[in-house]
Amino acid sequence: MAAHLSYGRVNLNILREAARKELREFLDKCAGSKAIVWDEYLTGPFGLIAQYSLLKEHEVEKMFTLKAGRLPAADVKNIIFFVRPRLELMDIIAENVIGEDRQRSQRDFHILFVPRRSLLCEQRLKEQGVLGSFINIDEYILDLIPYDGDLLSMESESAFRECYLENDQTSLYHTAKGLMTLQALYGTIPQIFGKGECARHVANMMLRMKREFAGSQNQILPVFDSLLLLDRNVDLLTPLATQLTYEGLIDEVYSITNGYVKLPPEKFTQKKQGEGGKDLPTEPKKLQLNSAEELYAEIRDKNFNAVGSVLSKKAKIISAAFEERHNAKTVGEIKQFVSQLPHMQAARSSLANHTSIAELIKDITTSESFFDNLTVEQEFMTGVDTDKVNSYIEDCIAQQDPLIKILRLVCMQSVCNNGLKQKVLDYYKREILQTYGYEHILTLSNLEKAGLLKPQTSTRNNYPTIRKTLKLWMEDINEQNPNDISYVYSGYAPLSVRLAQLLVRPGWRSIEEVLKMLPGPHFEERQQLPSGLHKKRQQGENRTTLVFFLGGVTYAEIAALRFLSQMEDGGTEYVIATTKLINGTCWIKSLMDKLEAPPF
Repeated sequence: MAAHLSYGRVNLNILREAARKELREFLDKCAGSKAIVWDEYLTGPFGLIAQYSLLKEHEVEKMFTLKAGRLPAADVKNIIFFVRPRLELMDIIAENVIGEDRQRSQRDFHILFVPRRSLLCEQRLKEQGVLGSFINIDEYILDLIPYDGDLLSMESESAFRECYLENDQTSLYHTAKGLMTLQALYGTIPQIFGKGECARHVANMMLRMKREFAGSQNQILPVFDSLLLLDRNVDLLTPLATQLTYEGLIDEVYSITNGYVKLPPEKFTQKKQGEGGKDLPTEPKKLQLNSAEELYAEIRDKNFNAVGSVLSKKAKIISAAFEERHNAKTVGEIKQFVSQLPHMQAARSSLANHTSIAELIKDITTSESFFDNLTVEQEFMTGVDTDKVNSYIEDCIAQQDPLIKILRLVCMQSVCNNGLKQKVLDYYKREILQTYGYEHILTLSNLEKAGLLKPQTSTRNNYPTIRKTLKLWMEDINEQNPNDISYVYSGYAPLSVRLAQLLVRPGWRSIEEVLKMLPGPHFEERQQLPSGLHKKRQQGENRTTLVFFLGGVTYAEIAALRFLSQMEDGGTEYVIATTKLINGTCWIKSLMDKLEAPPF
C-alpha cells in the first residue's frame, strides 16, 4: 500500500510505520470494542497513515463524524474522540457525553488530541462538567505526514494565518517537534540554513530541544546533509501565480486534498454502444494521485503543454503491447502474455483516467479567460505597468468574477511593485467593497497585515533588482525538455526554489545584497554530531537536503525542486516538507474573514 514511500532517497515509510505503531498502542490501551468519533478534518490525514483495516484489527467497530447532539447508537464498550485541540469542538464533545450519560449507558470515554494535548481544552471540558467522564486523555503526535516518496506535510490549514496575522507561534513549535521526530528516526541534520523570522524561531527551538535531550540522542548515521527552512513570506509571489505543471493545474482547478482529487464524473463513464446517454453518474469521480502510479509519476511535474505528447506515446506503446497477443503461438508465450495482463490493464485504465483529466484541464487552459488572466500575471512578473490601476482587473470586478481571482491578481500586483501607490490601493479597495460587499473589509485588512496587499512605503521598488539578480524571469523557455526550473510557470522561476538552488551553488554569499532586500534574517547553524557518525561521501554521491516551507508550498515549487534533484550535475537531492500543501485559492481563503451582521 505505501511502497511508494520507500522509493525515494529517504525511506519515508519508517516515519509512517512509527506513526502506525503509536496509534496501535493507544487503541490497545482501550480494551474491548470501540467506536471512533472523528473530527472531520482529521480523517484525510489519518487515511494516509492507517486504513480502516488497521483500526478493525484493534476492535474498532464503528466510526462517526463529530457533530452536535446525541451520538448515534453503537453497541461498543469504548467511545474514542479523535480531535484537534479546538475549544469549539470541546463543546460538541461535552454535548455528546452528557447525552450518553442521560441514557445511563455503561461506556468508557477516551479523548485523543492531535497533535498535542491542550490545557485550555481540558479546562473547557471541566467547565462543562464532563472532564471526569474520560478514562484516557492522551495526545497523538502526528506532525509530519508522508504524502509521497519525497514529500511530507503537517496539513495545518491555518499555519500561515496564525504566524503572520495572529502572531501565534504554536504551529512553529509543532514544526520544531516534527523535525526532532525526524532527527530521532533519520539522524541529526548537521547543517541548518534558514531565511525569515519564522525560520529563525524554528531553528532556535530545535537547538534548544536538542540541548534539553542532550543525553538521549540516537546513534544514527545522518540521512540528511542539510536542512533549509524557508518562510512563506520571503516569497509571497509564487503561490499567487497560476501553476502550469500537470499536478499544479489539477490542484488549481479541482484542488487535491490529502492525495485525492474529485473530478466531474461524466468524463469517466464507459459508454457502451447502443446505450445512449442513460444513467450518467452524479457522484464525483475520486482518484488517488501519487507516485505509486507509474504514469502519474512520469507526467505530474511536466509543464501541461508537454503532457499531451507523453500520453499519445504511451497509448501507442500500450496498444502495441495488447497486439502482441496475436503473435503468442506457444503455450509458454501465451502464459507470459497472461502474466503481464494485469499490469497492462492497470496501465490502460491509468492512461484512460489521465487522458480524461488532461481533456478537462485543456478545456480550461485553452479558454480566452484563462489566457487573459495568465497574460496579466506574466506582465506583473516582468514588471509591466505594475504601478497603475490595471484595466483587466477593473473589467473582472465589473463582471463580478470570483472575488478570490480578483484578490490574487491585486495581491500579485502589490507584491511585484513592493506595495501599491495609496491612490491605486484605495481605488481597488473601494471597487472591491462596492462590488462584493462591505463584509470583505476584514479580508482586505488581513491581506494588508500579511504583507500581500499594502501601500508603497518607500519610493524604491526592489522587485526588479531581485528579479534580475536571481534570474526570476527567463525568456525562451523550453516546456517540452526544460533546462531551468522556470518551466513550472512558463517563464517565472519560483523565488523560493531559486534560493534553494543558489544555496548549493555558488552559496548565499554571492547574493548577500538580495537576501537583505527579502524579509527576515538569513542564517546558518551547525549541529554537532557524535564522533563516528560523520558521513563519508562516496565519489559522485549526491547530498540530501530537506527543504521545509513554513506557511505552505505549491505543487509547482515541489516540481521545480524535483527537477533540480534530477539534474545530472546537480549534486543534491531534495526532500520537501511543509506546514500545508497550498495553491493561491486556498491560501487566500485562509486569510479571508466575513463581517457577520449582529444578530438583532
